[in-house]
Amino acid sequence: MNWKFWKRDKTKKKKSAKREWVDAIIFAVIAATLIRTFFIEAYTIPTPSMERSLLVGDFLFVSKVNYGARIPMTPIAFPFAHHTMPLIGTKAYWDGLELSYHRLPGFSEVKKGDVVVFNYPMEADSPYFRPVDKRENYIKRCQGTPGDTLSVVNAQVYVNGKAAPNPPEAQTDYNVTTTGMDLNPQILDELHISNYEGNTLPTMTKDAAAALKKYSNVKSVTPNIAPKGTMDFSIFPFNNRYPKDHMFKWNVDNFGPVIIPKKGWTVKLDSLTLPIYRRAITVYEGNKLEQVGNDILINGKKTDSYTFKMNYYWMMGDNRHDSLDSRFWGFVPEDHIVGKALFIWMSWDDTAPFFSKLRWSRIFKGIH
Repeated sequence: MNWKFWKRDKTKKKKSAKREWVDAIIFAVIAATLIRTFFIEAYTIPTPSMERSLLVGDFLFVSKVNYGARIPMTPIAFPFAHHTMPLIGTKAYWDGLELSYHRLPGFSEVKKGDVVVFNYPMEADSPYFRPVDKRENYIKRCQGTPGDTLSVVNAQVYVNGKAAPNPPEAQTDYNVTTTGMDLNPQILDELHISNYEGNTLPTMTKDAAAALKKYSNVKSVTPNIAPKGTMDFSIFPFNNRYPKDHMFKWNVDNFGPVIIPKKGWTVKLDSLTLPIYRRAITVYEGNKLEQVGNDILINGKKTDSYTFKMNYYWMMGDNRHDSLDSRFWGFVPEDHIVGKALFIWMSWDDTAPFFSKLRWSRIFKGIH
């Protein structure tokens, strides 16, 4: 009897070199996309808002697993492009499919003092509106977590009545008075003092200010602090947008106190609280809020309170006088959190001479 009919043909057609390359590229793209989405992603410091803790030109690795990876909310997108296609400048995603916010379990919650990457919340109602996970990435230090009461008094952050630790490399603007003799540029360079020339105030760390005071041609070095009660119309809760909110005479150095919303927390709505929480209620949590006479209506129903659906955070830059942060746009919702900055894997100084551009001392430096 011939049993060949049930035998499988063991001869297989060998893949061509071209097919093998295509398969390898597809596998690499999928693997890299999964790693970037759920584990770790590279990020570059573009502005001086975190100096001198982080410098312009620092290349970081940002962990997605520490706080739990966020499930893509705009899943159909071009690999390795955040929101814009390189060269051609078109959208790198399709917003015809948007998913609700979900996050995988993480190692910890966002903690005070963490350096956090998040999506810029003010894009939510800007002309350049993009889905949450495609908004511009920002990096700041978390100063307040859900439920905290935060204030800034003479440039010092207070959380729940206690002074918050200041990052050792944090810097701010100073008033410098000399005897009339100019400061040595080499000294300014050694102390990493910037913006000294022109009409701008020099920016430096506390240690640099203390060192500068010791020079014989320096009379005084004092922080440039905006006085309490001086109103800055660009400061949250947007005094220039709501005339009734002029009761908040806040500025970058004297601000608050404010209570940071926590999921499940119910706030009583009145003339003092509504300006502070209006944006979170409407823009971030998607409710329609109206004021009809003395009545407050949320989604058409009269109410005097609101219970928050998400946790929120307060983010600030270490370079306090050169940072666009929560003092200007308020709370950061939890669905905007991207990940925790872990360490610097490379640092490149565009302003330095060619052979000094690579900052060797910062390579593989941890972020604290």
